[in-house]
Amino acid sequence: MKETKKILFVNSEMTPYLPESTISNIGRHLPQGIQESGREIRSFMPRYGNINERRNQLHEVIRLSGMNLVVNDIDRPLIIKVASISSARMQVYFIDNEDYFHRKFVFSGEDGKFFEDNDERAIFFARGVLETVKKLRWKPDVIHCQGWISHILPLYLKKAYKDDPIFTDCKVVLSLYDEIAQESFAEDMKAKMVIPGIKSKDVDILKTANGINLAKLAIQNSDGIIIGSPKLCDEVTEAVTASKLPVLPYVDQSDSAYIKEYNQFYDKILGEDAV
Repeated sequence: MKETKKILFVNSEMTPYLPESTISNIGRHLPQGIQESGREIRSFMPRYGNINERRNQLHEVIRLSGMNLVVNDIDRPLIIKVASISSARMQVYFIDNEDYFHRKFVFSGEDGKFFEDNDERAIFFARGVLETVKKLRWKPDVIHCQGWISHILPLYLKKAYKDDPIFTDCKVVLSLYDEIAQESFAEDMKAKMVIPGIKSKDVDILKTANGINLAKLAIQNSDGIIIGSPKLCDEVTEAVTASKLPVLPYVDQSDSAYIKEYNQFYDKILGEDAV
């Protein structure tokens, strides 16, 4: 009997927790569709401060919380919360930390300025997801990263966590969207990215720390690319072409037909498309 494949979704946004957008709609409906196709799934996203915990019935998972992650030389508690989308029979895990996620806006403040610590938030999110999956003892076959705040995870998975048995042979699928190309991160982002298993040369591309170079870093450490927007900025498109990775071109997401194409793409990345 064929083994059930496990797909881990690492989302920057999901409805109903955030307003509807291309990314949040895919974050919500793709995992459900993949689960209904017979795969096993887990979904993660950050617990932004504008998510109403009472209305969405989030609660802390004590057995998963309690770890501290060091980011920029400061110990920060990792809190894991969970909620259920009962109509989809789906649980969503939330990565939470008071310093990073208890604010009323998602990526930019009321003034429209990109948060200065967005680099640290992305580092914390990536490490938080990987550490929580280890605690769950749930071994994914594919990790599907969606949205820029997930773009650090491919590097950490391939370098810092590559010898962990939970992540052995795990493939990374990266969805790229037309987002934050013009935004810049803190100048010292590159130094903050270095953790055990990550060398400074691994993050050389972040000497200029911006949205385009972060996307390029994610591409370098992925196994397959899905084009999530009708158009990407030219530099990111060129990086995808140069990578020679398998690519699923943009598929209209206005109906559920895209889910089948994404599912077939996972098979391709897993080397099962001819089976």
